[in-house]
Amino acid sequence: MHDYLPLSFADDLEQRARFYSHEPAYIQGERRISHGELLTSAKLIGSAIYRAGLRRQDRVGIFSMNSIEFGEIMAATQWAGFILAPVNFRLAPAEIASIIRDGAPKLFFFEAQYLPVMEQLRHELPSVQTYVCIGGETDWAVHHEDFFSAGDEAGPPIRSTEEDICCLIYTSGTTGKPKGVIWGHREYRQLAQVDTWLCDMQQPDVTLIVMPMFHLGGMVISLSQHVRGGAAYLQRQFEPLDVLKAIEQERLSILLLAPTMVQMVLDHPYVAEADLSSVRTIIYSAAPMPVPVLKRAIEVFDGCGFVNLFGQSEICMFCLSPEQHRPDGSEKDRKRLGSVGKPYPNLLAKVVDEDGNDCPVGEPGEILARSSAMFRGYWNNHGATLETLRDGWCHTGDMGRFDEDGFLYLVDRKKDMIITGGENVYSREVEEALLQHPAVSECAVIGIPDPKWGENVCAVITFKTGHSASEAELIEHSRSLIAGYKKPKKVIVVDALPKLVTGKVNKIELRNLYARA
Repeated sequence: MHDYLPLSFADDLEQRARFYSHEPAYIQGERRISHGELLTSAKLIGSAIYRAGLRRQDRVGIFSMNSIEFGEIMAATQWAGFILAPVNFRLAPAEIASIIRDGAPKLFFFEAQYLPVMEQLRHELPSVQTYVCIGGETDWAVHHEDFFSAGDEAGPPIRSTEEDICCLIYTSGTTGKPKGVIWGHREYRQLAQVDTWLCDMQQPDVTLIVMPMFHLGGMVISLSQHVRGGAAYLQRQFEPLDVLKAIEQERLSILLLAPTMVQMVLDHPYVAEADLSSVRTIIYSAAPMPVPVLKRAIEVFDGCGFVNLFGQSEICMFCLSPEQHRPDGSEKDRKRLGSVGKPYPNLLAKVVDEDGNDCPVGEPGEILARSSAMFRGYWNNHGATLETLRDGWCHTGDMGRFDEDGFLYLVDRKKDMIITGGENVYSREVEEALLQHPAVSECAVIGIPDPKWGENVCAVITFKTGHSASEAELIEHSRSLIAGYKKPKKVIVVDALPKLVTGKVNKIELRNLYARA
């Protein structure tokens, strides 16, 4: 009988420094830091944080785009047992202040580009005792290099355990105010290890991380690549040409992209001449990929495996593996390209109706899941924790249906479902129909109030460059693919859809713009 081995990220950092000491951990442009150097930085910065007065499980805030400094600070908190509380840099100042007050960090790192915002907010943040500015100077914050140098390379006199909270990941706010999702070392390590296996990450793979590291996707996939001693190639913001150039110059082997990012890469003129041969795996997440876009991506990235990882900030749940991407297979194979796959290892999942009963095959309901690699609750929000975690199950708020072989198809967010004339319309189904029109590039479907029917289906779309179609043509096109009551009653054409930082369409903003009007 073998004893259970309780490990934390501190053990992982030391293990990689031993076996992959000179291999790169992070790459940012011309800069590189090895796994050995990352451990040294983690101890040095962890010591500096301790000397600034913080103790085990105190929060450390960070307000930064993807950078090597972000990776070093994250490693320091993981080694020493502090709680990392990253902030979404795309939020408005009032939202940023709300998140910082909720996490209540004693120490706060921020990039110099956000000096004006922090100057405005710092008097509203009573918990913060020390500000550290990354790459800039101000009289009320310590320069990050000076702060780092105040530490001891031996590290602080504390070290993380698997029971410690690792980080607070704030939700993207698709259904309301962001909530602080609590991830522990034990659960987060398990998730990183499972993703490593599902995505077949190896050493010396180099994985593109352009998704922001303040969110679950960017952070956990970078950690997953580190599990195998590989490198995370950091880009600060998404530009299709920059991605294509990085693939060629750095011989990137794994890409993490939202479906909208994949489409923008495919639409860029340079894709026709770019050398994409190094790319072995494309991980897409944040939302299901429209089937026409997925088929085109499989053609352009010839020989590349595709992995769809589906989940949310609270729990990662389903995976469509490379061998399940068969665009030239049977009708059933092609249909499954529109699914999010089957449950993760060590995860239980079910779809239930309003009364909590399991839905029959093909019937939509709310997705429930439970796993040993899931969040522990919401920070400072006991009510939301009790609502989401019931009887050990995470009530996701996502609506889906299983097919006869256990593949899950998303139909909507529970709060995004449109009820028109007493009939339930799932926006995803309408979006898939409209995306099959050759002129449509992107599509988001929302409900708009109607005095007779309660709600009407409204589609907000963008056209492909050089293409167009009339509202009547688009409505008639959708009628040929879905039931008449599901077709949009109104089609609004825009230049661009509003996006959250994860790549998801911001439907709250769309409703604010169009539903009230």
